[in-house]
Parts: sequence; C-alpha cells; structure tokens
Amino acid sequence: MRACTTVIAALFVACAAASPLGAQGVAPPERLDDLYAQLADPANPDWRRVQADILREWSRSGSPAMDLLLKRGREAIEAGDLLAAIEHLTALTDHAPDFAEGWNARATAYYLAGRFGPSIADIRRTLALNPHHFGALAGLGMIFEQIGEPERALEVYRAARSIHPHQEAVIQAIRRLELATAGTEL
Repeated sequence: MRACTTVIAALFVACAAASPLGAQGVAPPERLDDLYAQLADPANPDWRRVQADILREWSRSGSPAMDLLLKRGREAIEAGDLLAAIEHLTALTDHAPDFAEGWNARATAYYLAGRFGPSIADIRRTLALNPHHFGALAGLGMIFEQIGEPERALEVYRAARSIHPHQEAVIQAIRRLELATAGTEL
C-alpha cells in the first residue's frame, strides 16, 4: 500500500509542479494531440518536457477563478488537509463540470482520504472528459490493486503505459502484476 500511495503522490506532485495556474487559457486540441503523439513514442528522449507541457495544459481551465480553486485544492492536498481539498475541488467540479483536471484532483484527494468509491467515480468522469489522462489511469490501477482486483489493475496500467510508456512506477506495477497473475503451469 505504501508503494501505491507513493506513486500517486509522485504523479500529483509532478502535475502540481508543472502547472503555472492562471496561464493564458486552454491549448487547441491539435497541440495536445501532437504532445500525446510525442509522449507515446517510447524512444523520445525529451519525454519529460512533453509530459510537463501536457500537465501544464491539463491544469488550465480557461478561467482564473477555476484555476484558483484547483490551486487551493492542490495546496490543501499537499498540506494534508484533505477535507479542505475536497471542499475546494467540489466547488471546482460544480462550477466547471467539463474541466477534467478538477475531477482528477478531487479523485486524488478522495484516494488519499481512503475513499475509493468516490475516487473511482471521479476518475471515470476524468477519463470521460480526457481519455488520455495517464495519471487518472495509473490511479485507477492502484485502487484496483489495493482492493484485490489485480487483473483489472493490470488492464488499466497497460492502458496508462500505452499513452505514457515512460512512467517507471506503471512499468514496475505491470511487471509485478504480470508475475502475480501468470499462474504456474502443471
């Protein structure tokens, strides 16, 4: 469980660090499509920059007020005040229901609070709005692993790897679960 918590915390920190909130607005879809293609290339030596660009774009709602709610929610998570984080992020999802990163951030807060059901619901909403959200997929994989559903976890981790083949924690989870679910031949 400690390894799973560490992975989601690392994904959250990477996302928070890469997102200068209050930026100029939302990127055109073509820009993100290009970034997704670059990230999916397992041979891309510049994947860290591409990942940071994607995380930055995901954090832009197009509204300074909504960006502030996201910032406050993330700061509350970092401070360990999960109740405040959930309150800020609920206000964000209420006022900006089409902003995937609001749902993802709240899913993180729910996960850290041990509330897997609401976290899964928010991850599903995140993925409905942004099917490329490798962080949401990784988080869903961790939840499935923690609740004893290794086959589902493996499937979701593989989906995350197909979008972002450079996530070492996801690669390790896939290896671990492939070994655990392989069985023994008689």
